[in-house]
Amino acid sequence: MDKDKIRVAATNRKARHDYIILSTVEAGIVLQGTEVKSIRQGNINLKDSYAELRSGEFFLVGVHIGKYPPANRFNHEPERDRKLLLTRREINKLGGKTTERGITLVPLQVYIKNGLVKVELGLAKGKKLYDKREAIAKRDFEREKEREWKMR
Repeated sequence: MDKDKIRVAATNRKARHDYIILSTVEAGIVLQGTEVKSIRQGNINLKDSYAELRSGEFFLVGVHIGKYPPANRFNHEPERDRKLLLTRREINKLGGKTTERGITLVPLQVYIKNGLVKVELGLAKGKKLYDKREAIAKRDFEREKEREWKMR
């Protein structure tokens, strides 16, 4: 049996396109039961979400977790802010970094690890338009190079 069994529930591909990821950290999320069941079904969207420091704790803002239909009236609020579980050292380190201008904390992916829902957060700096164009051009060049290599 695998000790670290990981199943990815959602990835934020837009984050890697819009930001330069400086470092990553794994955090737990405080969730309700219906939210966990909904995540297991893949009903989660990380688009336009970020982490925010409030009174010494980080909260995940803008994550949409769809309603779990069998829960009926006992369902959760899909757009509520969710508390992140980090150590005090990580909170202090990330809190100091996010106060710098142009640096934010964005969720890169949500996954289930050993039965627990975890989120991978990236300390990110926004890309300029020319950086995005450069990344697209580089990716296209690599694709063309691979095509030529396969034809040989």
